[in-house]
Amino acid sequence: MEGGPRGSRGRQGRRWWSVSVPDLWACDAVVFDTDGVITDSASVHASSWKEAFDEVPGVDPPFDEREDYRRHVDGKSRLDGAAAFLAARGIELPVGDVEDMPGVESVCQVAARKEEAFMRRLHERGVEVFAGTVRLLNKLHEAGVPCAAVSSSRHARDLLARAGVRSLLGTVVDGNDMARLDLPGKPDPALFLEGVRRLGCEPAGAAVVEDALAGVEAGHRGGFGLVVGVNRSATDEGADDLSEHGADVVVGDLGELVRR
Repeated sequence: MEGGPRGSRGRQGRRWWSVSVPDLWACDAVVFDTDGVITDSASVHASSWKEAFDEVPGVDPPFDEREDYRRHVDGKSRLDGAAAFLAARGIELPVGDVEDMPGVESVCQVAARKEEAFMRRLHERGVEVFAGTVRLLNKLHEAGVPCAAVSSSRHARDLLARAGVRSLLGTVVDGNDMARLDLPGKPDPALFLEGVRRLGCEPAGAAVVEDALAGVEAGHRGGFGLVVGVNRSATDEGADDLSEHGADVVVGDLGELVRR
């Protein structure tokens, strides 16, 4: 990727940045976030968080599934996300223990309540994939560009298998790996660095694809050659926030990067 053009950081009106497809195809590897990038599971996470937070005394205003999710919990581990949102509302709870049962008296209890709600919704609804992302994964696979998926969720492997895209990925780094390897969560770049390490590449020659603010910040901190932000909010504010946190380029859907 040395010497290749980077995406423009400016916009004119409602025009977001674009990246020329050869930039992505010239990468040594591409590391994808899972929730909100490959699988449309971010909405399931958001509604599960709302169920958990709405029971916590003193949460005012209530958890907003779009803005609060995007700003405080998206891309983070359950404990980090729960702690971040509660702190934003000025609510102090003890951390508790990771073995705590679902409840509202500790951060771990709130996180466990969210997990319980997520598993129920996952069982009821299943998981959808973003068609544009699948097209991009297939094209990169055909071109011989190795890809990885990362997630702070312990369910990522199951989600990807259900989505039918696991065979397109060289490796997956999930919440189980985070616990086993003691990896910090985003915005620390450890997850992405582990993914690219497993693919045998250096960050400077690889790309990160993320929809979460914490994730694009992690890609930027990790020294990746290209950080692609996916603006699922479809708003100028969402695009600006992704840029400010480290995205080199922003697209509304990854299908935009597939050769026509």
